[in-house]
Amino acid sequence: MFIDTHTHLFLNDFKNDIDNVIKNSIKSNVTKFLLPNIDSKTIDTMLNLTKKYPKICFPTIGIHPCSIKENYKQELKIVEKELEKNKYYAIGEIGIDLYWDTKYIEEQKEAFEYQINIALKENLPIIIHVRNSFNEIFEILEKIKNKNLKGVFHCFSGDYKQAKKAIKMGFKLGVGGVVTYKNSNINRFLKNIDLKNIILETDSPYLSPEPYRGKRNDSSNIKIIAKKIAEIYEYDINYIAKITTENAENLFKI
Repeated sequence: MFIDTHTHLFLNDFKNDIDNVIKNSIKSNVTKFLLPNIDSKTIDTMLNLTKKYPKICFPTIGIHPCSIKENYKQELKIVEKELEKNKYYAIGEIGIDLYWDTKYIEEQKEAFEYQINIALKENLPIIIHVRNSFNEIFEILEKIKNKNLKGVFHCFSGDYKQAKKAIKMGFKLGVGGVVTYKNSNINRFLKNIDLKNIILETDSPYLSPEPYRGKRNDSSNIKIIAKKIAEIYEYDINYIAKITTENAENLFKI
């Protein structure tokens, strides 16, 4: 059995066939889905999906760094209010994204740190989005430096040194469709990472694995990702499923 620890099944991309997507994913032995929030606009649709599938869909709450704009303080208040009203399994996805734009870099830093402190207060793991921002992310994590802080570097895209640093700080590495790409950096060192530090994710509807690259991704593709990881580690895919599922269950308490 597999857990997709990062899938946005509540987005409009799945509006017309979400029931079939979940059904097909379950047929592929993906039995739990963690749904990272994006911002206040996605909360209702995410919660509606978790209410429809309460035993397999688990919501998280946070503000995606690309949603950090002038109104970010208002968005942060909504996150805090949501935690009073509903049960969430992580704070995320949060982080810093400097790929598209650096206009709100200071706001992104402030929001990231603020949401980390929310996670510590609520005793929840964090789901970190890192894009062109490893230095900034590590700087903030080192500043807070709390042994109770845990979580995952979603869609890990760093090098071996950065991977070891993240793990030393108590984080898992989220591995998805990128691991199947020929030019993937993570393939160069993944075998040197203890499997206890890996969790599986799709980031649906984005980042489809080969041979579906460029098409809509969904959680059933976890099996393709797991197969590639099994090849890299030279383990049986059932062992990959067992260990990564245990890792995810322990981290997110699902």
